[in-house]
Amino acid sequence: MKEKALVFDSGSIINFSMNGSLDILTKLKKVFKGKFLITEDVKNEIIKRPLNIKKFKLGALKIQSLLNEGVIEMPSSLGIKDSQIENKVHEILETSNKTFFASERYIHLIDRGEASSLVLSELLSEKGIKNLIVIDERTTRMLCEKPENLHKLLETKLHTKIRVKEENFSRFLKFKFIRSCELMYIAYKKGLVDLKNGNVLDALLYAVKYRGCSVSRNEIEEMKRL
Repeated sequence: MKEKALVFDSGSIINFSMNGSLDILTKLKKVFKGKFLITEDVKNEIIKRPLNIKKFKLGALKIQSLLNEGVIEMPSSLGIKDSQIENKVHEILETSNKTFFASERYIHLIDRGEASSLVLSELLSEKGIKNLIVIDERTTRMLCEKPENLHKLLETKLHTKIRVKEENFSRFLKFKFIRSCELMYIAYKKGLVDLKNGNVLDALLYAVKYRGCSVSRNEIEEMKRL
């Protein structure tokens, strides 16, 4: 059987953590039968830095336990070195954050966590490992899936004409994504959620939405009808 992996960005794991649903990730890992991976940059964002902030320390410790137990793993588990990721992160950041610009200033789109997740996905694909990136935030997904729509969105939000380097679009077309809401939906359908109530799916989907998952009400209602 070919290896497969989910590459988690910071926001998606934080979403599960804040909703008290890290146990669902553990159960999903067992049925997925593949790797749940984070990069060193993501580890810094969800474990190392929060451990030094009392408000977020408990959540960081719980996520650290997932790493200790092997639920979440580092790229080295598949023979990918941190240096390989680091070597490509700067290029991804440069390209993504110099694609849209207004008034002669570039518009910042993504940070190191997202960039490193993209790089890891790319390295996995080069090794023949099928993978998806788990990202809840809308901007990165739009840049890769529908950059033309991101162009329109930026113009609407910033109330100004946005210019774009369309030649950069092709750099991001290879990536594939999934969101926390879809993982929650899968967990529910596979019977991995302990709560048994007719309203549980609605509660799960809106919980991840209000913790930062970019999903519309219409999308949620559609998932509930499936």
